[in-house]
Amino acid sequence: MYLSKRTYVKNWEHNGPDRQNKITVKTGDKYNASIKTNRISDIIEEVMYWRKANAIHAWFVENVQEGVDDCKEYWVGVDKLKELIDLCSKVVETKDASLLPPQAGFFFGSQRVDDWYFIDLADTIKTLTEDLEHHINTNAKGDYYYQSSW
Repeated sequence: MYLSKRTYVKNWEHNGPDRQNKITVKTGDKYNASIKTNRISDIIEEVMYWRKANAIHAWFVENVQEGVDDCKEYWVGVDKLKELIDLCSKVVETKDASLLPPQAGFFFGSQRVDDWYFIDLADTIKTLTEDLEHHINTNAKGDYYYQSSW
């Protein structure tokens, strides 16, 4: 289960050199010459990775994927991520897992509401809150995408 952020950074010649993105790719301390930076169009960041957080996956399926669980990539609006943060916060605060119930499935892991369930929610709150604050405070242009892979 992955949430990624894709930012378009394509350089166009008509923008002129003073308006182009300056992109440098390094591996460790060394420039990576195998990547032609003039061909980079998007940068994809992995914002969050969940492992068998089936309640969160079920939320994405119902609230972003229109009920279709097909392992495809789906665009996720910032407003939806805020909804998920608010819901996770409410569940952690009230300990009411019925608001975000575990989901059964072949690769979905435990359906117990245990420490791991609440750790997944707390990690989700922390990571998404930090990323959205940065996204909003820097006027970032990237888009978020969710994808599962079973």
